[in-house]
Amino acid sequence: MTEKTDIKSMNLDELTSYVTKNGEKSFRAKQMYEWMHQKLSESVDEMTNLPAGFRAKLQQECSCIALRQADVQISKKDGTRKYLFLLEDGNVIESVFMRYKFGNSVCISSQAGCAMGCRFCASAIGGLKRNLRPSEMLEQVYRIQRDVGERISHVVVMGTGEPLDNYENLLKFIEILTDANGLHIGQRNVTVSTCGIVPNMRRLANEKLQITLALSLHAFTQEKREYLMPIASRYDLQDVLDACSFYFEKTGRRVTFEYALAKGVNDSNEDADGLAKLLSGRNCHVNLIPINPVKEREFKESGQPAVLAFQNKLVKNGINATVRRELGRDIDAACGQLRKKYMDTQE
Repeated sequence: MTEKTDIKSMNLDELTSYVTKNGEKSFRAKQMYEWMHQKLSESVDEMTNLPAGFRAKLQQECSCIALRQADVQISKKDGTRKYLFLLEDGNVIESVFMRYKFGNSVCISSQAGCAMGCRFCASAIGGLKRNLRPSEMLEQVYRIQRDVGERISHVVVMGTGEPLDNYENLLKFIEILTDANGLHIGQRNVTVSTCGIVPNMRRLANEKLQITLALSLHAFTQEKREYLMPIASRYDLQDVLDACSFYFEKTGRRVTFEYALAKGVNDSNEDADGLAKLLSGRNCHVNLIPINPVKEREFKESGQPAVLAFQNKLVKNGINATVRRELGRDIDAACGQLRKKYMDTQE
């Protein structure tokens, strides 16, 4: 069986080429693009200004990817919404909708499953299933915007998966998401998180996009970082930091360092001093994340006093550091947890 053409993963130029090769006028591509990326249509059927014959051909030959919502949990404390979406092949992914003073933000997944193996993360337990297409990444934003009826202004690629392990699809996703002919979310309102895939960090820097790069750091030494994040054994910490410097040099965008605090593992005064020394002189921001316990892992969260003491130590040493606001805590809105629970109920 021939795989259908994924039209929602095409940029406007690619879609125009596809339309004209099929004997239609080029303006039909703009109509289709607006239906998919502005009106957020779920099917070709909704594209009512296309000729009926052309719609029938598209339905036969093309796939207009639309994610199916399997579940949504809504926080009673702050309105955060956590979505579980079913993919066409039976895999599942998760996304989180959060309201902030600066606007509405969605955290999306870039892969079904994850191959990075971080020891404190539930998403890595089942390993990597596959990369997500650009359309499947976009659809997480689109379905949520249609569901809540409010504009999404910020997108963070921090859900399940390693975005830079799905590099080409990530770039296409960013291109379409920020396109003036689509939702037109500003590049500066897009954040991509990575465990530190050095070659692709440098590739991304050379794209000279205006997105924010966030590095999952979690330790100030190579040894402890390898313990927490097995992927770190592939890339020396200094090489990772050099790639961060290169990103800032090429884009002018400061890097965010994500640091998940685990009780008795990386939250001591020594850890805070070491991190401050490691990042001294860098134009960066440290995002401290109280770790969310996962039943399959032995890690426990640092208490609030330890988190605040760690933050104060960094700030006193001249490091810009904030503690991530804990949205949706009553619905386990930490990336990876809902998917794991869902899989448990299916076994």
